[in-house]
Amino acid sequence: MRAMAASMKNVFGLVTFVTVGMITVAFFQLAFIQKLENSYGISHWENDKEADNLRIGYVKPQIVSWSPRITVLHNFLSTEECDFLRAIAKPRLQTSTVVDVKTGKGIESKVRTSTGMFLSSEEKKYPMVQLIEKRISVYSQVPVENGEFIQVLRYEKNQYYMLHHDYFSDTFNLKRGGQRIATMLMYLSDNVEGGETYFPMAGSGNCSCGGKVVEGLSVKPIKGDAVLFWSMGLDGQSDPNSIHGACEVISGEKWSATKWMRQRTTS
Repeated sequence: MRAMAASMKNVFGLVTFVTVGMITVAFFQLAFIQKLENSYGISHWENDKEADNLRIGYVKPQIVSWSPRITVLHNFLSTEECDFLRAIAKPRLQTSTVVDVKTGKGIESKVRTSTGMFLSSEEKKYPMVQLIEKRISVYSQVPVENGEFIQVLRYEKNQYYMLHHDYFSDTFNLKRGGQRIATMLMYLSDNVEGGETYFPMAGSGNCSCGGKVVEGLSVKPIKGDAVLFWSMGLDGQSDPNSIHGACEVISGEKWSATKWMRQRTTS
């Protein structure tokens, strides 16, 4: 009897020890999760410079669609980064073009009425641009070297970009880097009426597009926010549901910066 009592006592002690250990670990996990949740809105993460560069504690991801895959990254860029990209672009804006499916070259079209420019290889080396490039790579999980040069666009009143796909329908553009798999679209200006990014095949309700109510999903251009969407599905095939457009600007100026990412390195 004494041996049995001693054995029961040992079992009870072991169970108590394991239980306390599990509860302690759970508290640590909860504390860590709470720290992650509370990180939104603070200016640093354990005084980690790398975390500051990635804007951890500022960027707030919001998945808005699984098919097509669309994530809104709130506060992806700082105000200074937005203004810096606009300042670089403004002196060199030219009429935007679309890809000719026969030749693969850019041509002017009424499908797209904005003005824009691409950052140069020298501008890509600027420290602030490199920070943005790295942030895009981390949040998209696509290597920096698989990306095209950032394009900055300006949409003025009544300007728009009709529905289109970002993936290529020609073979000419596939030679360097393969197909476009994803797009990071970053908004650089505020106080814009209209100018939403519109996905007609996403969502299950209605949304606003250039002052009109339409079916699908739209993202309002808010300075510093970004939209990451995928032109290829999980099966590795081009996703026709990723069709999208830039709604007509009703008032103000809509500035944006676009980063297209490819299957392979573009260098």
